[in-house]
Amino acid sequence: MKIPVVRNILEVNDRIADQNRAIFESSNLFVINLMSSPGAGKTSLLEKTIEKLKDRLSIGVIEGDIQCSFDAERIAKAGVAVTQINTDGACHLDGNMIREAMNQFDLSALDLLIVENVGNLVCPAEFKVGENVKAMILSVTEGDDKPLKYPLMFQESSALVINKIDLLPYVDAKIETIRDNVAKLNKDMAIFEVSCKTGEGIDEWIAWLEKQVDQAKK
Repeated sequence: MKIPVVRNILEVNDRIADQNRAIFESSNLFVINLMSSPGAGKTSLLEKTIEKLKDRLSIGVIEGDIQCSFDAERIAKAGVAVTQINTDGACHLDGNMIREAMNQFDLSALDLLIVENVGNLVCPAEFKVGENVKAMILSVTEGDDKPLKYPLMFQESSALVINKIDLLPYVDAKIETIRDNVAKLNKDMAIFEVSCKTGEGIDEWIAWLEKQVDQAKK
């Protein structure tokens, strides 16, 4: 009896997400849905991304958290427009939440809108929000088995940022194993090895993101 209910929820969300997508397209706006488990480094990657791109692109950020506004406050200090969504217990953002939050921006003035989803490797992958692409972060401290444990997240995402590579000498995770496991699920996924602490690999991620924005505007 629960299956039709879940299906209906996803179908309704998809309709709203498609409407969001149409609004974003009419504003010539590229939208990325950034996902990861808690503590993998979404906000740190955002800070690095904003630092590299804010002089070339007009950026907006929607921050999703169950409670508090710590991450939104960090992003505001980086100098871009940001709005906060608190889900009050929900484990993901959905199309309707984004519909409400987008009204806080002048979408026509933006080139790039980044949605930082709630920290979770399960639910966010199921819910579209109107994005052009989903991207995810995996910290090496989480282990190299996560692609096979949480396949949908890796199947739905167009890009994977493997973060905290500066910690590789101190953990058991192997980059080669992560890449091999990802290839079993999504052979077309773009993969970037980065350290938000040292800055290693960030330029490759930035180049990919700029290319996505440029292609969306053509």
